[in-house]
Amino acid sequence: MTRAKKNRYPGEQIDVEWDGRLCIHVTECGKSEGSLFEPGRDPWCDPDKTNVEQVKEIVGRCPTGALTCHTKNGRISENSPDGNNVMVSNNGPYFVTGNLNVESIPEDMPGVAYRATLCRCGKSGNKPFCDNSHEKAGFKDYGAVGQRGESLAETGGKLSISPLNDGPLILNGNVTLTAGSGRKAWHGNNAALCRCGASENKPFCDGSHTKISFKTA
Repeated sequence: MTRAKKNRYPGEQIDVEWDGRLCIHVTECGKSEGSLFEPGRDPWCDPDKTNVEQVKEIVGRCPTGALTCHTKNGRISENSPDGNNVMVSNNGPYFVTGNLNVESIPEDMPGVAYRATLCRCGKSGNKPFCDNSHEKAGFKDYGAVGQRGESLAETGGKLSISPLNDGPLILNGNVTLTAGSGRKAWHGNNAALCRCGASENKPFCDGSHTKISFKTA
């Protein structure tokens, strides 16, 4: 799949970068109050239209990591959330936030260290990331999570996400799964999450990827 590359929007004190390889147009940016982002304006993003803290707050709403803030010396300006969380969205992807290490992705995707939107329908042409293919595919799963998991002594730390070849997403590290209803549903230190779309035990893998000959490439 051919996807747009990066655009940098410089400001006097802070820069904003947009990575088209990750964007699925959730419009958390475009619908934000103020003039940081204005559809149809050139440039679409102007960091000098608001203060630095508001720039950071609005950019941090982007669930995919497509938007990032950078200081004038080029460093990313973002801190990890207090805990790691996976939102199992209604008929859509996994929205993941935390101190993330998504394995086998390009090094020039810094936003994915904090925010990532991962495919769970199995149809994305941009795996492991979502590209909205669930909409065309008519993927249906309301994000219910039946299991409770275990109590966590702490919620932070590094969360490693390993997309197995032709298989599930393997999570290692403290993590909470939030159901599509918004309920904090499952807690644990490791999990195998379905990304083929066929598991009868969603969001967890039940081996269906083997039965349907799921391919990640």
